[in-house]
Amino acid sequence: MSQTVDRALSILPLLAEGPANLEQVASRLQVHKSTALRLLRTLHEHGIVYRQPDQRYRLGARLFALAQEAMENLDVREIAHPHLAELNAACGHTIHLAVYEEDEVLYIDKVESRYPVRMYSRIGKPVAITVAAVAKLLLADLPEPERRAVADRLDYPRYTSRSTPDAAAFLAELARVREQGWATDLGGHEESINCVGAPIRGAEGRVVAAMSVSAPNVVVSADELLSLLPRVRRTAEAISAEYVGQPILPQPTGGRHPHPRHKRAAP
Repeated sequence: MSQTVDRALSILPLLAEGPANLEQVASRLQVHKSTALRLLRTLHEHGIVYRQPDQRYRLGARLFALAQEAMENLDVREIAHPHLAELNAACGHTIHLAVYEEDEVLYIDKVESRYPVRMYSRIGKPVAITVAAVAKLLLADLPEPERRAVADRLDYPRYTSRSTPDAAAFLAELARVREQGWATDLGGHEESINCVGAPIRGAEGRVVAAMSVSAPNVVVSADELLSLLPRVRRTAEAISAEYVGQPILPQPTGGRHPHPRHKRAAP
């Protein structure tokens, strides 16, 4: 990278902290004020920075417009698919990718199990929102007022004896998911199917999609599936890093992985 480009790009993190004058920019770059001024003028001409009436510079509207356009054009499915396929090759189980749109959680990608027993889920099909691991991950990231509003207007079908019974239980489950950073569906939709999932995060750590690994009891037990959680979380973090274009810290914490002998708790 040329020195001029390197210096120009170094201005942006400085201005992200707040408006700065010419002397502050020159000091941060360790260059003469005339050099800093040339860089600022060039960035100003392209709308990347803006000179305020008080002669201080801040980030320009054009930069935010470019960032927004870039985010809107990112296809999380395209980015995620190679990672999902790699995980599928490693474990052999069904992998799903889902997003939350217009009050529905929808599958947008699926990598089939290599085992004869297949799941009936389809790309474009709505998810059982009150029990699915991907749905819990997506809804857990909503602001609390919105979470409560969604929970209150949902129906709570009793798919199995392990299905989420009501809004109070659903909100409690979302709180757990939000804290620990992963989710499960252990027989909540179908008695014989278990699922473990992790969030894919975009700008500012917000959840933009969720991925999961699912398998029937005849292939692996719930405990065996839960043992894949560290690998699932690493895959989700790799997708997140590629999606935002830089490494991001794993969130939130809890960080506690279920022990192989973890008991199945109702959703």
